[in-house]
Amino acid sequence: MINFAIRNIKVYFRDKTSVFFSLLSVFIIIGLYALFLGKVWTNSLEGLVPNPEQLMDSWLMAGILSVISFTTTMGAFGTMVDDKVKKIFKDFSASPLKRTSLVGGYIIASYIIGILMSLVAFVLLDAYLFIADGYIIGFVATLEVLGLICLSTLANTSIVFFITSLFKTQTAFGTASTVVGTIIGFIAGIYMPIGNFPPAVQLIVKLFPVSHSAALFRRIIMAEPLASAFNGVVGDYRNTFELEMGVVFKLGDFVFAPWIEIVILLATAAIFYGLSLLMLSRKAK
Repeated sequence: MINFAIRNIKVYFRDKTSVFFSLLSVFIIIGLYALFLGKVWTNSLEGLVPNPEQLMDSWLMAGILSVISFTTTMGAFGTMVDDKVKKIFKDFSASPLKRTSLVGGYIIASYIIGILMSLVAFVLLDAYLFIADGYIIGFVATLEVLGLICLSTLANTSIVFFITSLFKTQTAFGTASTVVGTIIGFIAGIYMPIGNFPPAVQLIVKLFPVSHSAALFRRIIMAEPLASAFNGVVGDYRNTFELEMGVVFKLGDFVFAPWIEIVILLATAAIFYGLSLLMLSRKAK
């Protein structure tokens, strides 16, 4: 299983086009922020809080980390679809390797790729925060981010595994990847703050697991910028800001505590892995 996973990792990184398109949504987010959205948000906070650039840059960083493992694992699972289309999977099935080992190899490879790409993004984004804003994430917060990357990637890999198991052609999978890569930023509340969405759309965002991953990243990465920006601010402005920007999610009077969002991610992983394996076992009969 491990050797097969290593093979899948090599296949993924060998295809530079696949790597690029799996990162395309991240490039889109950064481009929109740099060219349009960044100035709009920082200007709206100008005079209200100190260092609005630091606050919004850390907000963007948290959002990118929440989606990058989703898009990159989807690109990694493209290897599984490609193997099915080219009948390579049948050749592997005829080998001494069990079907569970083959499927496990695809999952492990995609999970590792998601973590690796998230770590690369984290290092680059942390460097950007330091260069642009003079802010670097502390040691304890860095450890929390690393743990959350592992958990977030686990949940995202399970969802993508389920989605991928539905497709039998590379064209259909490629179309789905493009659509998902485009809308993932909206669903996770990254292209624009969740407070700008209509109530019905806000509900969808709050029910989507990736959104809770983004909220957890924001709690960690934005902790110091939030404390600095709202130090001495009178009233509930900080609470309103956190709700509007998706740092904290609230349904009615119910506030999602961090431990609840962690449980949501764990439950997501268990449910979608279970559904995917059930679907694959039925197809095998």
